[in-house]
Amino acid sequence: MKALNLRLRVAAVVALTCLTVVGLLAWTLYDASIALENTLVEQIVNEEMTFLIHQHQSQADIFREPGPNVQYYIVRNSNDRERLPLALRDLSAGEYNIGKNKQALHVSVRLVDGLRLIVAYDSGQHEVRRQQFKELLLIALTAIIFTAAGLGYWLAGIITHQITNLATQVAALDPRAAHEPLAHRGQDLEVATLARAFDQYQERIRDLIAREQEFTGNASHELRTPLTAIRTSCELLETEIGLSNKALLRVQGISSAAERMTSQLETLLFLARDLALDRNDRVALAECVNLAIAPWQSVIEQKGLHFSNHIATNISIDINHQALNLVLANILRNAVQYTEHGQIEVQWQAPILSIRDTGPGISQQHQQRVFDRRYRAHNDNDGYGLGLAIVKRACDHCGWPIQMHSASGGGTQFEITLPLVKPLPMHT
Repeated sequence: MKALNLRLRVAAVVALTCLTVVGLLAWTLYDASIALENTLVEQIVNEEMTFLIHQHQSQADIFREPGPNVQYYIVRNSNDRERLPLALRDLSAGEYNIGKNKQALHVSVRLVDGLRLIVAYDSGQHEVRRQQFKELLLIALTAIIFTAAGLGYWLAGIITHQITNLATQVAALDPRAAHEPLAHRGQDLEVATLARAFDQYQERIRDLIAREQEFTGNASHELRTPLTAIRTSCELLETEIGLSNKALLRVQGISSAAERMTSQLETLLFLARDLALDRNDRVALAECVNLAIAPWQSVIEQKGLHFSNHIATNISIDINHQALNLVLANILRNAVQYTEHGQIEVQWQAPILSIRDTGPGISQQHQQRVFDRRYRAHNDNDGYGLGLAIVKRACDHCGWPIQMHSASGGGTQFEITLPLVKPLPMHT
């Protein structure tokens, strides 16, 4: 169940508080009105009974006409009893409430000188007033609840205004850029405390980013140096006289691998620093795929796999070459690593680049987490579970939607939506 926001909770508390207080007050008033009405009715009936007894004892044959709501009865014999209303015939001495609502009667019975004296008071009007008062209280209570809820919502808006503004400011913060302190004069004590906590946390984040950028810069420098040395040495070896063709091919392979490592290092540093990969080049898509699969050709031959690149050679994309190479290298490496027989195919159907293998596939329970860092869908000891996480990060940075389709035992297919393509000019 979704929790209510702070403003609604404050409004609900105000409405509930008013409901409780006013409800108790209404109940008290209603209970007091009932007691007052009952006391009034009992007083009227007692006065009428006192008058009836006095009149009977002083002058039995002369009676005052009763009021419109009062009836007198004197039961001397069985004939007088038969003339009584049915509800009054068998009443003994005491006080009675007979009927309800408009037909309610309050009856008093006394035994005087062997006679039964009865006073019947029509209390229906009191019952009607009581019911009307009850309905009035319910209407007033309902109106108060809605009024309190609206007033509470308005007051809650005033109370939470500073918190809402603070949340808006925090959401717009750039952790890499300096900003004005969130805490300032005029804030409520609690809001100011929260703002100072955000300021301190933001400062710690900036320190962490600075240290991370310093580390990646140092790592970049230290890693580039040996890679540059490897590439330089390979260039010198290629010029050696008398170098066999087999050795020359190996040197060229080492040089290509060092160049790819340098390119991937640059991309990883961009991703680590959360920088935009906005340097685009005109890239021949088929050639980029061939370069990404090249390091794995020997493994493909050893396993007897069939690799097919169905992309036309004249298809080009204005895209970040480093990021695309990084994505292709990781996906193709996984395809070669986990496919033991069958084939690996790369196809292009604008604007989707798909890589499909006939490997063991990925079961449904693992598909939601294959892009998580250090998560491996297959139980093996190769790799660290970072390849597809890097792929997802690069695609997200470049704005390339990526999808995976797989089933256990049915192979895996990755689909990457790339920018619009332009055919390369045909050479004559």
